[in-house]
Amino acid sequence: MAGDAKKLQPIIIKRVKKGGHAAHGGAWKIAYADFVTAMMAFFLLMWLLGSTSEGDKKGIADFFQSPLKIALLNGGSGSGDSSSVIKGGGESITRSAGQVKNGEVEATRKTINLQALKAQQRAAEEQRLAELREEVSSELRNNARLAEYASQIKLDMTRDGLRIQIVDDQARPMFDSGSASVKPYMRELLRTIGSVLAEVPNRLTLEGHTDAKPFGHDGSGYSNWELSADRANAARRELLGGGLTEERVLRVLGLASSQPFNRDDPLDPQNRRISIIVMNRDAEERTLRPTLRDSGDAEPEPGATAPPGGGR
Repeated sequence: MAGDAKKLQPIIIKRVKKGGHAAHGGAWKIAYADFVTAMMAFFLLMWLLGSTSEGDKKGIADFFQSPLKIALLNGGSGSGDSSSVIKGGGESITRSAGQVKNGEVEATRKTINLQALKAQQRAAEEQRLAELREEVSSELRNNARLAEYASQIKLDMTRDGLRIQIVDDQARPMFDSGSASVKPYMRELLRTIGSVLAEVPNRLTLEGHTDAKPFGHDGSGYSNWELSADRANAARRELLGGGLTEERVLRVLGLASSQPFNRDDPLDPQNRRISIIVMNRDAEERTLRPTLRDSGDAEPEPGATAPPGGGR
């Protein structure tokens, strides 16, 4: 019996009942963590924007509107170009404010800007010389005493600027044969032109020309080169008499018959002329550019005379 009692011991089964939260689980914790992370990122962004300068904000906006490289090539300031207390950036110390630009890009931009500026200056100067050409023509037309010499006045635009040529006429020569003495009507004409040119700042080149007829057989050495230079200087004096200032004349040249007006007829009276060139900026820079003549290693131009105040 005692053995049977041991065999009849009760078996205890524990049953665990799930609580009322079984339907939700732990998913809410993940969602809450994502929300907290997003809010922290949002407040961090707001804090950064609040402490960012206006220049940095504009740089960021410009970056998204156009690529940085294109913005730099177009002369833009790029991102990060600000007026904050801490200037510059990157490894270069070539700039003291804003984003550091590549040296090659900066040089290209400066070259483009310089070329654009020169183009604008050249266009403005061409317009001014065109207006001067019309003013000279109008002054000669409205002067009753000089209107009859209109056929001897040639106005044209050249690479060096506005060229005013006074050509000789068989019936009305500007100078006596072999002389640099100015005829009275030529004096009035030159002084009228001088008064008009006195109103513009451009500097002048004066050229004297002769025909190809040989001059000087007395052995003195005085030739068409000297004669053309003397006539150019005589014209210079009359221009000064009309109101032109001394420093406005940059060069006075005697070219003899080396540049004929009528290449088909070297003896044409029109080859005897005075050329007044109202120089543009490019021509003036070319003239003033240092050359071998400055060092005394080269011979002067044939027939050329020194500007007023120079030479011997």
